[in-house]
Amino acid sequence: MRTSGQRHPFLGRWTVGFDDAGRLLALRMHVFSNGGFSHDLSVGVLERAVSHVDNCYRLGASEIVGRIARTNTQSNTAFRGFGGCQGMFLLESMLCEVAEAVGRTPEQLRALNMYRAGDVTPFAQRLNDWNVPLLWERLSASSAFAERRAAVDAYNASSRHRKRGLAMLPTKFGISFGVKFLNQGMALVHVYTDGSVLVAHGGTEMGQGLHTKMTQVAAETLGVPLSSVFISETATNTAANTSPTAASASSDLNGFAVHNACAVLAERLRPYRERAPDASFAQVARTAYLDRVSLTAAGHYATPDIGFDWQRGTGQLYFYFTQGAAVAEVELDTLTGAHTTRRVDILMDVGKSLNKALDIGQIEGAFTQGQGWTTTEEFLYFPRGPLFTQGPGNYKIPSAMDIPRDFRVALLEGLPYDSLKTIYSSKGIGEPPLFLGASVFFALRDAVLAARRQQGVDAPLHIESPATPEILRMACVDQIVDRVAIPAAQKEGKIPFAVRI
Repeated sequence: MRTSGQRHPFLGRWTVGFDDAGRLLALRMHVFSNGGFSHDLSVGVLERAVSHVDNCYRLGASEIVGRIARTNTQSNTAFRGFGGCQGMFLLESMLCEVAEAVGRTPEQLRALNMYRAGDVTPFAQRLNDWNVPLLWERLSASSAFAERRAAVDAYNASSRHRKRGLAMLPTKFGISFGVKFLNQGMALVHVYTDGSVLVAHGGTEMGQGLHTKMTQVAAETLGVPLSSVFISETATNTAANTSPTAASASSDLNGFAVHNACAVLAERLRPYRERAPDASFAQVARTAYLDRVSLTAAGHYATPDIGFDWQRGTGQLYFYFTQGAAVAEVELDTLTGAHTTRRVDILMDVGKSLNKALDIGQIEGAFTQGQGWTTTEEFLYFPRGPLFTQGPGNYKIPSAMDIPRDFRVALLEGLPYDSLKTIYSSKGIGEPPLFLGASVFFALRDAVLAARRQQGVDAPLHIESPATPEILRMACVDQIVDRVAIPAAQKEGKIPFAVRI
């Protein structure tokens, strides 16, 4: 952890204009990323951050400026989400403060300002196949949000030291590499005379189920049982010049490459299948082999239409958007800052899923990682730059006790996709759900607001991520906090033991 780099910390400064209802009219957002002592991937991370600041909302007239800060910490690098989550988090924090200013709930402002189909983002991309309003409506109903909001308010009115919070959060995540040439995939497929199929592709299996999806694509395209398809572990002697297994695009890129290779083989075998429609695939393959037909094919795929010019602001930055929404309910002990995630409901639009079980697993894992990012994973540095929170003793990742007690995940199904040109109209799912983990953070913020209202505190609430127990406890202003607060004058000129970044 001292040398490998972490997720980029971000700082946002905003000036926002809005009307009495909370409708956003104008936004100037300056985004600062802590790159650490060297360049690394900081430019790409910042580009994705500034292009996700809008999240799912109409901003009105907007100016979004990004800067990378060179600091004396280790060089920060790519993590799941690649800057998109940080950009969305800044906007959602701003919306919460606007909601307080106009006396409405954040959920009301999210619905009020939400994009509609055909709207154009600040980076000039039109929103086609836009399903976030439908996700919002269906999840609000399936999670019984209105009824639970009333139940949470009733509980808070009767409980002095334990408060519950509820938050509903949408997300959209752009799918494509920011560097155009990386948006390509390669595959090599062999058919053997015993009817077995061997697939090699350019993606790396790391537990996310990529190999499983690739065998499904091959089996579907060739019309053979899944049990006949085998995977050759990824290597550059079979799939050369591969792109990184990243950007939630590996199923798109490699899946279409596998499909293209298998389509070539299927076309070569078509005449032999037509001659003997009752023959097994092994018999067809052997007949073609004896007729000196090649049973090996290479496939290549390059994502069409994309390519964004940052200098001119023209072109298409993302191939499509994976979309989703989550509702989180928490219970907070206002005396200690400890909390429990009582229930989470998630509804994701992943297109026509290649494998529902794998996609739901990815959603659950990404959500938990996002929950940790915004609630427990605190980075503290010694004043001269070395990392203090090293290892599990000081750096707290989510554990089995942190995940929601009641975890409900569903996929949006049965919709037509007019503009989606991916393999079998599926969508990438690795990174998009991570930001939904921040719904736990905003539910905790809601609980803190309830505690502050009980104490008669009406000052604007500003909480930075991660919302650790210490941060939450101190935000629940009461007589104890007032007594232990250190006056600013006593802090002046003092060097702290550790610095939070």
